[in-house]
Amino acid sequence: MSGAAPGVEAPKVRRNWLANAALATVAISVPVSTIAGTAHAATASGQQKTVATASKIHKLKHKTHKKPYVGKHRKTFDQLAAALARKLVGDPYAYGGTSPSGFDCSGLTQYVYRHTGHGKRIQRTAEDQFLQFKRVSHRHAKPGDLVFFHETSDPGSYVYHVGVYEGGHKMVAATTYGEGVQFQSFTWAGDTVTFGSIAR
Repeated sequence: MSGAAPGVEAPKVRRNWLANAALATVAISVPVSTIAGTAHAATASGQQKTVATASKIHKLKHKTHKKPYVGKHRKTFDQLAAALARKLVGDPYAYGGTSPSGFDCSGLTQYVYRHTGHGKRIQRTAEDQFLQFKRVSHRHAKPGDLVFFHETSDPGSYVYHVGVYEGGHKMVAATTYGEGVQFQSFTWAGDTVTFGSIAR
């Protein structure tokens, strides 16, 4: 009986070994397939993130290369007029003068407006310029507007002098012989001044 046992048990041992081998093969093949699928998914996800990042960078570069809007930085007619008036400081005074060789007060303001930007033609005398311009308050006056000097504090009284407003209590005006065009304060006139605009 002891000699027959190995003959009986041998097929069982072989079958068990084959079964274990088959299970081992399945156990090995399943994780490999799962890992391959996970790796593929990770690669696809990484590619999507790369594409998304590249798209964001492209959009950022596109925005960066846009030319900045500069329209709001362009100087207004008033600002250009004020700047031109300052350039004329030091020019001589001449009664009836309308050029850099000699200005009177209204000749100066007329010259500044005619030679600023595309030019604006205004009247010749201080009184006529006052009547032509729209009156604005000192608070709303801008550099480049005109400052009018009246005989009295009545804004309807005669205008005998005019200058180019430069902000605050300053102006550029053709004054008298020997002094010429000056950058000066107009506080000496008290409440007899008014302000006018034609550019707005």
